Order: sequence, then structure tokens, then C-alpha cells
Amino acid sequence: MAAATPLTVLIAGASGMIGTELQRQLRADGHTVLTLVRRAPRSETEFAWSPGSGVLDTGVFDRADAVVNLSGASIARIPWTRGYKKQILESRVRATRALAEGMAKSSNPPSVFLSGSAVGYYGDRPAVRLTEDASKGEGFLSDVVAAWEEAASLAPAKTRTVFLRTGLVIGRGGAMTPLRLLTAVGAAARVGSGGQHWPWISLYDEAAAIRHLLTSTLRGPVNLAGPTPATSDRVTRALAAAMHRWHLLRLPEGLIGTIMGDAGRELLLSSQKQVPAKLLADGFRFRHETVEQALEELVRPTPAEEA
Repeated sequence: MAAATPLTVLIAGASGMIGTELQRQLRADGHTVLTLVRRAPRSETEFAWSPGSGVLDTGVFDRADAVVNLSGASIARIPWTRGYKKQILESRVRATRALAEGMAKSSNPPSVFLSGSAVGYYGDRPAVRLTEDASKGEGFLSDVVAAWEEAASLAPAKTRTVFLRTGLVIGRGGAMTPLRLLTAVGAAARVGSGGQHWPWISLYDEAAAIRHLLTSTLRGPVNLAGPTPATSDRVTRALAAAMHRWHLLRLPEGLIGTIMGDAGRELLLSSQKQVPAKLLADGFRFRHETVEQALEELVRPTPAEEA
């Protein structure tokens, strides 16, 4: 469906799983997409940048109605060594600060800045319903997200800034890759007690929610999560059912902590019952309202695979 008013959207981190889907949806709506790349540009819609060294042509912001920031080192890479923890933090803060400061130097700053964030802000909060009003939690990821959002807050006051607090994105790539592989070989397992909540959202709805926020009036933190919370056991069982595989094994908490350290404890064992309160109140409609719907579409063959 074509947008009522086509926008020019600048994306940082456009080549990742979310960025790729977002580009597809934006172009289908008739928007113009510009991308920041860390190599020599190959087209007139690409612009080189190096946030670590401060290389960025701030003139690109004069051309953009909105900026979407999806940059950051993957948190799914294991192990989290001291050096990689530093990279997780600095890759997010430096890229976000470069964008915010670049907009501040622009003669005509974009009206919207949608900056990546994460559910890790809330920490491990069993049984707590986490709307955007929930307080900051504890732990490495909580501290990373707080610093990440603080960097985004450096954007010009006239630019509406939104923090995209995202959890597990159910799509072809990211954290779903190892889960699908284990399930495919018959090693689907309950993770820890299985009762911890895993905040999830389908890849389509993640990108669609970002599109919605381009023209919304929302600002500040916005939870990007499916409307029906699910425990980790529900997620892994639903994936096994969708792939027609067994779900008989169990990964004990102690083993996860021993093998994966902080990454296992914060990514797999933390419980976060995240609720998309602002999106729902703002009229956003989810395509996938349950994790089962999202997983069934994930494993469905694409037209190319069926050919």
C-alpha cells in the first residue's frame, strides 16, 4: 500500500536482517531509502560513514525526513569476552552518538529519529508486566541499553526521538538461526525451567512497527514485542511443532551458565514479560499476534524454495 506522503528515510545498519526487511517494506510503500555503508558507495542512495573515526557527511541529514538506527555488534555472538562486551557497548554508543551529533549539525534536521534499543533495559524481571513505564533493571545489557538510549537523546530537540526496545525477532537470521538448526537435528530443548518469558516479535511486524512509528506522534521508549507474551518453553515447543520435530531434551540452567556465562544468563534465562502498550494504544495492528503464527510463517517455504 502506498504511503499518503512518501518520505526519504536514512537507515544505518540497513544490511542486517531487520534493515533488509525494513527496506523492502518502505520501498513497497513508495518511500525513498538512503543507506549508510562502511565501504565505498555503489549508488547514489548510499553514503559512506565510519562512526568509530567520526567520518560522516552531515549533509546527508538535510535530505532525510527520518533516520532509523539499527547499528550495533551482534549480542548473539558467544562468548561475551571482556573485549567483546566492550565492542557491544561501543558499537552502539559510537554509532548512535555520531548520528545524533550529525543531525544536530544539519541545517535542516530530520523530523524523526528511530533508534535501536533492546528489551535488555528491563533486566531479569520474573512475573512483572513490562510496559514502557517500567524502571531500568540490572545487568550488562541493561547498562548497555541505558547508555545507548542516552546517546540517542543527543538528537536535536526538534527531532522526535523513539527508542525501539526490541527482543527476539522471529525471522530468517539472527538468534533464530541456531534455534532452527538445533530443532532441525532433533535437539529442540526446554531452556532452563522453560517458565521465563522471552519477548518476541515477527520480523514482518518489527519492520511494520518501525514504519508505523515514522508517522506516529510517539516518542521515548516503545516496546517492539508481540501482543501475546510467551514463555521460552512455548517458543521452543512451537518451533518444534512447526518443524515437525521432537521436543524432548532440557538444557539445565547450570549448564547454560557454565558454557555461555553472562550471555546465557541474560539472553536465555532472563524473564521479561514485555508488553507493547504504546503501540497497541497508538492503533498498530499486528500481523502475527501469537508466537505460533510467527513461527509457522518462518518455517513455511518461500516461493523460491518451492520452485
